[in-house]
Amino acid sequence: MLLDTHCHLDASEFDRDRSATILKAQQKRVAGILIPAVHVQNFGVVRDLAHSFAQGAYAVGIHPMYVAQAADDDLARLEAFLIDHQADPRLVAVGEIGLDFFVPELHEGLARERQIQFYKHQLRLAVQFQLPVLLHVRRSQDELLKWLRPLPHIGGMAHAFNGSLQQAQQFIAQGFVLGMGGALTYTRALQIRRLATALALEHLVLETDAPDIAPSWLKDDRRNTPDQVLGIAQALADLKGLSLDETILRTGQSAMRVVPKLKALWS
Repeated sequence: MLLDTHCHLDASEFDRDRSATILKAQQKRVAGILIPAVHVQNFGVVRDLAHSFAQGAYAVGIHPMYVAQAADDDLARLEAFLIDHQADPRLVAVGEIGLDFFVPELHEGLARERQIQFYKHQLRLAVQFQLPVLLHVRRSQDELLKWLRPLPHIGGMAHAFNGSLQQAQQFIAQGFVLGMGGALTYTRALQIRRLATALALEHLVLETDAPDIAPSWLKDDRRNTPDQVLGIAQALADLKGLSLDETILRTGQSAMRVVPKLKALWS
């Protein structure tokens, strides 16, 4: 089953043609699209969008790059949303959450500490509601792992993973699979391509991060779209010397293993 496990389909880049974008993905064999929220203002938006088409699912969380402008009560609002919608079969994870230490102003002093506090609190909510998490991982692998290890294994997906093989294995030991997207398609992305080659498909899932991280072949239109996950699947299959169908099947199984509510929706 071909799944786009990380797609910001609610982004303004899709306002002019969102329905056509979904239809095109369906025509390219995409059987499921997981839409993560990034701040409290779009919780309801991603929920409504996921319910608007058969292949939709969603997650809610506060993205680390939105923590700086988040209100102090936003974590309470996230908890309230999870309480109100915990029976929703399309609400499958907490996310997108995590840490971003790539942008200088986000990984220094109080900004760094606020990110960590929001991350820790959202992990506790994931444990409380027995949901996996969608992790934003950018130059923050070790700190993310530090706060995962003391908790019960909730697992989930480490989105756009670009750490070392050793770090990858530590996330896998915590019950995570690693998201492989458009970056994989660039020959200069040596670290990601080494990981994709070294790790079994049981530890990998497919994603686009649309409208971001466009694959190498989108030269004229840098807007990424969920239908591109089919080409990403082919690129991963080529790297591993496997068939496209096997790659699609096994990465889909990986996604449904770590995010169990997907299985009821899409199997």
